Amino acid sequence: MRKSQVTRNTLETQVRVELDLDGSGQSSLATGIGFFDHMLDQVARHGLIDLNVEAKGDLHIDAHHTVEDVGITFGQAFAKAVGDKKGLRRYGHAYVPLDEALSRAVIDLSGRPGLAYRVDYVRATIGEFDVDLIHEFFQGFVNHAQITVHLDNLTGGNAHHQAETIFKAFGRAVRAATEIDPRASQALPSTKGSL
Repeated sequence: MRKSQVTRNTLETQVRVELDLDGSGQSSLATGIGFFDHMLDQVARHGLIDLNVEAKGDLHIDAHHTVEDVGITFGQAFAKAVGDKKGLRRYGHAYVPLDEALSRAVIDLSGRPGLAYRVDYVRATIGEFDVDLIHEFFQGFVNHAQITVHLDNLTGGNAHHQAETIFKAFGRAVRAATEIDPRASQALPSTKGSL
């Protein structure tokens, strides 16, 4: 029953995110930003998360508010779906290659927001998409999901490949961290007794 739905409405954006952590990787994505939809689909497919995102934003200005607010809303929905974290593995990591590119994602469902983002893109845009917005998405996500995420692009000569491996690795790491540990299904994965 690890499902949630969150709506966020501001003067700049209207965002609705619905997710199921125990899904099959299905997605319905409508942010108005084609490349961003493609990246969110990677998270859904590789994280085995059923993910629906509807966003209307001030794209006549640029994509910043929409991307950031999707990150915030996705983070809120994720935190709600994860619940008390009892029985979860807590940690997840993944390395994902795509041709010449290789990225790593490491996640801790720590209850503390933290983002370490080390990606040097070979160019500033992918089509019309500003690569700086990828950081904004993940910052919004971790702040509201209350998790720690390390994202590293280890090598890459194509910006699209660099970005895609980041999102795929993130999806895989989320899948690992949110899996139920059959050996500790009733335990909270912390010596503190809380996360």
